[in-house]
Amino acid sequence: MSLIIRTAQPGEAGLVLDFIRKLAEYEKRLDEVVAGESEIDEALFGPHPRTFCDIAEWDGEAVGFAIWFYNFSTFWGRNGVYLEDLFVEPGYRGKGIGKALLRHLARKCRDEGLPRLQWWVINWNEPSIAFYKSLGAVPMDEWTVYRLTGEPLKRLADS
Repeated sequence: MSLIIRTAQPGEAGLVLDFIRKLAEYEKRLDEVVAGESEIDEALFGPHPRTFCDIAEWDGEAVGFAIWFYNFSTFWGRNGVYLEDLFVEPGYRGKGIGKALLRHLARKCRDEGLPRLQWWVINWNEPSIAFYKSLGAVPMDEWTVYRLTGEPLKRLADS
């Protein structure tokens, strides 16, 4: 069996969107996915991409992905990597694919001198939480995530 991690290529927006939908279904949030192939294509392969995607292939078959972007720490004065989504097909879990995707991003951090790799995980996803902790990741329990969308976002922008 062979595993490779590669950068998503133009023309693969449909593949990436399929992984996004599978992840959303797993997280019981499929109804929240409004992106289409054109939005994914523009985000990843447009003239000025700010979002990136790596694909995991097992024996030539795409079986997982990681979508990420650079963030910034004002305290450190340096960029880091924020992992937006990580997904491995259920039948391929336990083969080290998720770890390989994270290792790939950790190496990017190391090679580019970036001090951190971070992400969120849904509180009920115990298998992922255990996996992340096994790697040495620590929860940032002292932080609460806030979000503005829809009408509240519009209202603030218009005020």
